[in-house]
Amino acid sequence: MRINHILFFAVALAFQSCGDRLAAVAPNAIKPTIVTEATQHDTDDPAFWIHPTDPSKSLIIGTDKEVDGGLYVYDLDGKIVNKFLNMQRPNNVDVAYSLEINGVKTDIAVTTERKANTIRIFSLPDLKPIDNGGIPIFEGETGEDERDGMGIALYTEKSDSSATIYAIVGRKTGPSGSYLWQYKLSADENGNVEGEVVRKFGKYSGNKEIEAIAVDNELGYVYYSDETSGIRKYYADPKKGNEELAFFGQKDALRDHEGIAIYKKDATTGYILVSNQQKNSFLVYKREGKSEDQHAHTLIAEVPVSAVECDGADAMNLNFGPKFPQGMLVAMSNHKIFHYYDWRIIQQRIDENLLTD
Repeated sequence: MRINHILFFAVALAFQSCGDRLAAVAPNAIKPTIVTEATQHDTDDPAFWIHPTDPSKSLIIGTDKEVDGGLYVYDLDGKIVNKFLNMQRPNNVDVAYSLEINGVKTDIAVTTERKANTIRIFSLPDLKPIDNGGIPIFEGETGEDERDGMGIALYTEKSDSSATIYAIVGRKTGPSGSYLWQYKLSADENGNVEGEVVRKFGKYSGNKEIEAIAVDNELGYVYYSDETSGIRKYYADPKKGNEELAFFGQKDALRDHEGIAIYKKDATTGYILVSNQQKNSFLVYKREGKSEDQHAHTLIAEVPVSAVECDGADAMNLNFGPKFPQGMLVAMSNHKIFHYYDWRIIQQRIDENLLTD
């Protein structure tokens, strides 16, 4: 009997020690419609590539975050259809469209390759590298981990005839005020993509790290998670300066504010969803802010999901077919997988749990 009491006490202490790190999946958590095939190591971040004529043929690009990991390409049934391996810890990934390369408009996926101190560029949908081995990032920084790229988001500045694509890159650590660096992407005469630093910006609390970054192209904003502190908002256009527009959600997460997904209901409205990592839920904010202040983002709902310790996420409002007629949320989960959630169920939960705003 005494042994049993000792064992019980030890187990209780173990649970207490990790209690602030991870909550169990809630009994009312939304179940995924699709769970992807597993990667080799540790999934981290997804991004959509939208097929130009048939959304049901769209793809999900996801990272397998480990030395010797890589990028995985999934169809909308969660099957692995392509991959690029033997990378040096690819962390986050994002997708952009119509980068001009020798007169050809090319869709691209861009990922941070953390231990190589580079970002990598791949053409889509074939997932071929087009960067001559990688673009060096945070050059000249000398502090420990200050060149280790983690988060990334792509901003597309459109004109009547062309698109200028920028990569906004975060890292394991860095100084407040210049934690994020923004690179203008362009191709040389050999078709290799290069990056030019055009901006250094971004406040940092110093509490943990900055990884998750998301860009709202239509409204022109970039959001990033200052983990354990909140979500920060800036203009995505480097010409508009480095003023911080908002710092919200500071008291909303159990601990880490993680992956950010933006679901666009139309050109100006929708939701910002932020992974509440240790609680296995998503915090929901209005994309458009409040009527009196477009930069006032207060929590309107919290949606429990089955994804465990979600790092990265993405959302899209398109008819992807019978399973996802109003789009989907893709969320990383432990066990080397991603979850696909039918947006109709997410929207129902938002409506049911709507808080007074």
